[in-house]
Amino acid sequence: MQLAARFRRFRALLPVVAALAWPTMLEQIMQTAVQYIDTAMVGSLGTAATAAVGATTTVNWLVGSTIMAFGIGFLAYISQARGAGRHDDARCASAQSVLAVLVTGVLFTVLILTLARHVPVWMQVDPSLRDTAAQYFFILYTPMLPRAASIIFGTVLRAAGDTKTPMRVGILVNVINVTLNYLLIYSPHPVTLFGVLFTVPGAGLGVVGAAVASAIAFLVGGVLITAALYRHREISPRGYSIRPDFSVLRPCLRVAFPNMLQRFGTSLGYVAFASMINSLGGLSTAAHTIANTVESAFYVPGFGMQSAAATLTGNAIGARDETRRRELARVILICEVTLMAVSGALLFAFAPAMVCIFSRDEAVILLGSTVLRMVACSEPFYGVSLSIEGMLQGAGKTKVPFVFNILGMWGVRNLGTLLCTQLLHLSLVSAWACMIGHNLLLFTAFVVYYRRGRWNPLRSGVPAPAEAL
Repeated sequence: MQLAARFRRFRALLPVVAALAWPTMLEQIMQTAVQYIDTAMVGSLGTAATAAVGATTTVNWLVGSTIMAFGIGFLAYISQARGAGRHDDARCASAQSVLAVLVTGVLFTVLILTLARHVPVWMQVDPSLRDTAAQYFFILYTPMLPRAASIIFGTVLRAAGDTKTPMRVGILVNVINVTLNYLLIYSPHPVTLFGVLFTVPGAGLGVVGAAVASAIAFLVGGVLITAALYRHREISPRGYSIRPDFSVLRPCLRVAFPNMLQRFGTSLGYVAFASMINSLGGLSTAAHTIANTVESAFYVPGFGMQSAAATLTGNAIGARDETRRRELARVILICEVTLMAVSGALLFAFAPAMVCIFSRDEAVILLGSTVLRMVACSEPFYGVSLSIEGMLQGAGKTKVPFVFNILGMWGVRNLGTLLCTQLLHLSLVSAWACMIGHNLLLFTAFVVYYRRGRWNPLRSGVPAPAEAL
């Protein structure tokens, strides 16, 4: 009888979770599809071009994830405020997010463009590829302000329960990116369509063309997401001041700062990780870049459920409804494990075919397929970590995830990779084994911490950060 009642509640809450998760998943799928196309287009120029573009990918994660941390602070505040019925506070926070976009966008524009030529050197990119990598990096980060808007405003909209608008904007941006890639990367070439031969125009810019296409797409995306936020009926910042309001910023920053340190520290760890892999040579760099690209598609369910977990947990805590929070958590975790298990099985089965999309080099295909099949086995465990971390973000609890992620990244992944690749002179396979160890550590730490329940303000009696004004 009790099992039947639980199943009915599960079935009732499943559409709630799916309504928030599926647009984020579709957005992630589109972004991954474009990343696949980008990598394949650049890969057609040769292994050297793939290595030049892939060598700075982890710096891209570093910048994007640091900005995303500010979005997490606003997500916790807005989702809890809306759950508690404090809609005016939510719109005040939306206005403060505009200030956050201006500050982070300008700061990172100056910082990144100043350091663009030094990044390939720090990343131990092959000297013959450094000029190309630096040029690609500089162009890609020129529209940093609209990129910051896309990241932070997209998170604000998701915090308000609107995951469809960021999805629509993301799809359009991706279509623009792919179209411009085709026109800017390749030289004019003949194409036969329905028996008719015609010449497709092209700028023939190669790697630089890929960077220009992405930069234009980012610019369009930033403008569109900003317009969407200001037109939004429930969360628009229109009419609210963007001057610093510390009654709103303080709780947002209290959540954002540990998350920013976490993202900065782990992304810096990715940079160090990639730097050690780059030192193994062009084959390892190309295989690692392609494997990362392939793997990202199979994390889509994890990140979609994480987004839903953050918003729904924040709403439940704001409404002080522990029963609903607990039932939503059960639904999210069951869905997460199921989806990531299927995802991992597909990755294991189709790893060689996926790598073949991006490279015809047999050595790259063999090495890339090997590491992908290794990591496929850890997918469900990593998915659980993502979901629990999303719940903690919605609750405004970001300090402990910071500790877990930093210890995992630097104590397991990077220290292990340093010992394996630099001291023992082992291959890329050993580095990915260390990465799997990192994922399993996160799974264990998050499950134990979640089960203890001390993070939950509804059980501990301690107010959540958005309530502690």
